[in-house]
Amino acid sequence: MALNNKVILVTGAAQGIGRGIALRLAKEGADIALVDLKKDKLQDVAKEIEALGRKVTTFAADISQRDQVFAAVAHAEAELGGFDVMINNAGIAQVKPIADVRQEDMDLIFKINVDGTMWGIQAASEKFQERKQKGKIINASSIAGHDGFAMLGVYSATKFAVRALTQAAAKEYASSGITVNAYCPGIVGTDMWVEIDERFSEITGTPKGETYKKYVEGIALGRAQTPDDVAGLVAFLASDDSDYITGQSILTDGGIVYR
Repeated sequence: MALNNKVILVTGAAQGIGRGIALRLAKEGADIALVDLKKDKLQDVAKEIEALGRKVTTFAADISQRDQVFAAVAHAEAELGGFDVMINNAGIAQVKPIADVRQEDMDLIFKINVDGTMWGIQAASEKFQERKQKGKIINASSIAGHDGFAMLGVYSATKFAVRALTQAAAKEYASSGITVNAYCPGIVGTDMWVEIDERFSEITGTPKGETYKKYVEGIALGRAQTPDDVAGLVAFLASDDSDYITGQSILTDGGIVYR
């Protein structure tokens, strides 16, 4: 599953799953473009990648803005000398009952999770075609993109949308040698899940930690997921071993949702 000298861009790379993905890909031999709004944390991840002996560059961008995503892709190519894989990892969650959702909630979550994925697909596919080469686009969906979760209605809707975009883009770009797939994590021990647990506690009155504990207890493999669990699937999808796979949104959840 070697990724020797492939140039891979990862959005949302400053922490959590994105950081885990970036480090795993570097260990597999890739050079990495790190994209996020958190500049200081990006530099910390960049140092970790440099310590692995790989080339790395950073770019601060708001992925909800189309021009910034295109600029990030151009930067990756210019700094690292190529462009092979786009990983649209960045995203946010919100815990809120459907009755309490307002326009600003819809706008914010869709702009980041859906618009950001769309701009990443566009920017990467345009660059691959410009370079007259095959390429891979890998999007972040979720178990919530297969089953809608209570209190996570808008988030779930965005992750269903990512699955739809993944399928549509796979069909549109197959003739150009571009594959488009998605990974669907479950309950991952990251800051996002700390925030989700805290919001559930505020809304339902359950003690902090109980929501997270309840979900973890429902995992067939008996433990919470780590960023590296997710990164293993992403590394496979970024490699030549996945060349005959496209349009798929693959569950990596330890046994929560079964499809």
